[in-house]
This record gives sequence, structure tokens and C-alpha cells, in this order.
Amino acid sequence: MTTVGVFDSGVGGLSVLRALREALPQVDFVYFADNAFAPYGERPAEWVTERSAAITRWLLERHHIDALVVACNTATAAGIDSLRQAHPALPIVGVEPALKPAAALTRTRQVGVLATRGTLASERYARLRERLRQSHPAVQWHERAAVGLAAAIETGDTAATQRLTQEHVSALLAQAPALDTLVLGCTHYPFAAAAIAQAAGTGVRLIDTADAVARRTRDVLDATPTGQGKVTLLASGDAQALATAAQRWLGWTEGAEQVGNLR
Repeated sequence: MTTVGVFDSGVGGLSVLRALREALPQVDFVYFADNAFAPYGERPAEWVTERSAAITRWLLERHHIDALVVACNTATAAGIDSLRQAHPALPIVGVEPALKPAAALTRTRQVGVLATRGTLASERYARLRERLRQSHPAVQWHERAAVGLAAAIETGDTAATQRLTQEHVSALLAQAPALDTLVLGCTHYPFAAAAIAQAAGTGVRLIDTADAVARRTRDVLDATPTGQGKVTLLASGDAQALATAAQRWLGWTEGAEQVGNLR
């Protein structure tokens, strides 16, 4: 049996889990939403790193995972390097803003990046951006920390999601009217893609990384994965909120379980 652990600060990583299930239908997945502490984007990087380490240890000890997907841009930016150092035998796949595909697709050479403050302030993001500046020097990057948006999506607050989406996208377009490509740099944001697309207009392409993460996960699994295609949904906080989000956005009817303090 092949079991892949997936975690996010909350429900955003469900957008990655959806792609993972499509790419690996026979694999068993354990999805952990750390929604007692969501969102991670405004928390200190040190806290996110320590929390990511605790979740990884728990998934290994309690669920005997064969691979791990860090389905959170902020957690990837803050902690994936230390996770790989601590667990060298565990295949670990992270998510990061899709700057490279955006650079290849833009025609106007104006690319926007919506992400959390934590992701945009991270050294990992700075290194990624610098590499793209060297390989695509003509592309201009316009970043916006979408403060509050992940939290609004997490709680299912449609009015706040619409308002914040309009606010943040409008700010990007005011900065770069010729922008034609917009990177969704948080796994929560695909669940607001319709609102983001409406605010951005028909000439702007949205890009997220879920499919690329699923392909990478398939590649890092050593052998042909086996399993029953089972999904276990777990939450540190409100399990019903996780189950409701999975049903609302993905049409899944699996229940969820609250696990508390990862013991």
C-alpha cells in the first residue's frame, strides 16, 4: 500500500489533493488541515517551520506515509529545506508560485503574483524570483500580498472573498495595466479563481501549480504505487469545516476527523 501525506494550514491544500487524486487514483492519501492555526501566511517563519516539522513527524509515526506533499506555499517557503534535512529518506514535494510557467506564457512580459505575506517575504521566494530574473530578464514581476484573502476563503466568507479579491487584483492592475498573467501563489486561491478571473478581466491568464505538484509526486514515488484510493481527512480544529469545504469545492462526501494536538 502506498500512502501519501498532504498538509496545509487549512482547506486550501484540497486544491492540490484534487489534482493528486486525479494523477494517482490508486494511492491512499492522508490530508491534514491545520485549521486550528490557519492561515499560516501572517505567522512568523520560525513558527511555521516548527509546526511543519511537528506535522511531518506525526504523519510518519501515526500514518506511516511513504511520501509527503507540503500543500502550502508558506510552509514550503519556510520549512521544506529543514524537512528534507530531517527526513532524507522521505520523498517531499512542495508547492511554490509558478513563476517559470508564467514567464514562458506572458506576451506582455508583465506578470502578477498574488501570495501571502509570508511567501513573498521568504528567502526561498527571493531565490526563485532571482533565478527567473536571470533567465527571463525582460519579464517584470508585480507582487501583491493578498492579506486576508486566504482567511476569507478558509471560512467560506463569500462576501469577504469577493471584496478582498477585487481590492488586491485592482491594486495589481493599477500597478501594471498591461499585466496578462497572474500567478496564484497560495493553494487557497484556486477556490476563488472565478472571482479572481472576473476582477482581472478576460485578457489575464491565471496559473496555479496543482497539476505540476501532482506530476512531481507521481515521479518521486519509488515503485508503482498501490492502494485503494482512500482519502482520510483530518483536522487540528473544526473537522466539519474541512468536510464541508471538501463537499462544497470538490463534491466529496468523505467525513473528517478532528485529531487535536497530534498525539
